[in-house]
Amino acid sequence: MQDFRTQIAPECLMSVDGRPQFGHFDGIISSLGLEHFAYFDVMDKPASRLAKHFHFKQFQFVSLVTPSYVIGVALADIRYVGSAFCYLYDIRADKLTEVGWLKPPGMGYAMTPSPLMGRSRIGSGKGEIILDISHGQWRLTLNTARIRAELELQAPRLSLPLAMCSPTAYNGWTYTQKHNGLSPKGQLFIDDEPQPLNRALAGYDFSAGYMRRQTSWRWASVNASIAEGILGLNLAAGVNETGMTENVFWINGERHLLGPVHFEFERHRAAQDPGAAAQEWHIFSDDGRVELYFSPCNCRSEKLNLWLLKSNFRQYLGHYRGRLIDTNGREYRLDRVFGLSEDHYALW
Repeated sequence: MQDFRTQIAPECLMSVDGRPQFGHFDGIISSLGLEHFAYFDVMDKPASRLAKHFHFKQFQFVSLVTPSYVIGVALADIRYVGSAFCYLYDIRADKLTEVGWLKPPGMGYAMTPSPLMGRSRIGSGKGEIILDISHGQWRLTLNTARIRAELELQAPRLSLPLAMCSPTAYNGWTYTQKHNGLSPKGQLFIDDEPQPLNRALAGYDFSAGYMRRQTSWRWASVNASIAEGILGLNLAAGVNETGMTENVFWINGERHLLGPVHFEFERHRAAQDPGAAAQEWHIFSDDGRVELYFSPCNCRSEKLNLWLLKSNFRQYLGHYRGRLIDTNGREYRLDRVFGLSEDHYALW
C-alpha cells in the first residue's frame, strides 16, 4: 500500500516569507494568512492589489442525506459575483427542486476565509443560508420555502478531516478541507414536517485559493451506511493533483488516504441527450484500491456564459456499486449506495 506522508497542521497556511505550506495536514489550520501571501504574476513580478483580490476564489458545500431526501447547499465567492444554491431531492419521487442566489460583488453575502472559525451567509428571512464554523465544528442554518434546518454536523471522536494544500498552475495554490460520514444533530423540517435524523448523514467541503483561471474537475461523494459501518467518501480529479490528491474515505471516522483516480463517462452524450445521463460512470485507481461504478438517476445542472465568467455545471444524484480497499488492505463492498458525482468547468 502507498505510504502517505502527513504533517501537523500549521497555525497559518503562509510561512514567514509569504509562501503557502504544502502537504496533507493532520488537523485544521486556523488561518489562510491571505494578507501575508506573496503573490507574483507569471513573469515573477509582484502582483497588483487588484489581482491579489480578484484572483482569490472560495466555495463551501454541505450535503445531507436521509432515507427520503438529499439536500445540497453551496456558497461561492468568485470576487466578480457571489452565488449560492440549495436543492432538495425527493428520493422516492425522483424529483429535484431548488432555489438560487446571485449577488453583486461584496453585497448581500459574506464568506469566512478561515476553515476553523467564522460565518458564511447569503440571503435573509425566508431565503437564507448560514454556515457557522466554530473550532472546526460546522453548523448549518437553512430558511427556504420548503426547508427549515438548524443542524450541527458532528464527526466521530478523533476523526480527522481531509486537509491539504497543493500548488496550482504556475503561481497559485488551493487549500481543500473535507469531511464526510458526519452525523447531523438538531432540527430539520421539510414542507413544515419534522424529519427524523437518526439515519441521516452529512459531509462538508471548504475550498479556497488562487485557482486556475480555467478550472475543471470531476468529483464523487458518498455519505452512507454499509455493512462495516458509516462510510464517507471523497474522490476528485482536476484541481488538487500537483504531487498529491484529495482522494480519501472514512470508515466509522477512520481516515484512509487514496492515490489518483480516473473518471470515465460520456460527457458530451449526456449534455446533448438527457436520457444518456443515466449511463454508468466508471471511477477507478491504477493501484486497484478504488473500483466503482456510478448510475445517475437525477441531475442538478447550470450553464452560464458571461463576458468574464463561464460555468458548465452538472451534479448528479445516483447509486454506487463496487469496492474500496483501505490502507490496511481490507476491502469494503458498495451495493446501490446513494451518492453524488459532479462534472464542472469554470472560467473565473
